[in-house]
Amino acid sequence: MEKKRVILVASNNKGKIKEIKDIFNDFDIITLKEMETKLNKKLEANEDADSFKENALQKVTELVNQLDENIIVMGDDSGLKIDALDGFPGIHTHRWMDADDHTKNLALLEKMKDVPDQLRSCQYTTAIAIADKNITNVVEYSLYGYVAKSPAGCNGFGFDEIFVLDSGKTLAELTSEQKYEISPRKKALEEIRKILIK
Repeated sequence: MEKKRVILVASNNKGKIKEIKDIFNDFDIITLKEMETKLNKKLEANEDADSFKENALQKVTELVNQLDENIIVMGDDSGLKIDALDGFPGIHTHRWMDADDHTKNLALLEKMKDVPDQLRSCQYTTAIAIADKNITNVVEYSLYGYVAKSPAGCNGFGFDEIFVLDSGKTLAELTSEQKYEISPRKKALEEIRKILIK
């Protein structure tokens, strides 16, 4: 029986890992924590580039350089860009404010309080990169929507409760299945899979 190819995922996020395991079910998926335990050393990567794509690439290439064996490393960067705020919070989505998601969302809505409906457009972008000692690739997908006037829905995390789709519903008002179908993350992962199984 052929040995499964290994993918080291540069994350310990349970939701992300589950999604990757579903899509890459014929690969052996290892989390960052599992790899650190196996190697008995801390693996670190920076995310201080100027775009989602560059951050994702930086993460995977730095990790590849810390590994002795040649395995595929997968990493991502994602965030919310609000047009009326010149793309803010963008690459700083996860760290622009030291607070929980709901508090950050309320702060964003406060910044947007005087912005009229027609100027509240935004996009959720995910970039996923892969690298080993021979290959480097990155793909990026975006989902377009609008910033809500107030949070709505409880099936979500991050900025889901303030991201409104054309249907008028926020991402947090969708079922997990509905959200998965339009997920830019899912599209990016499927594209990466095509690259790996060529």
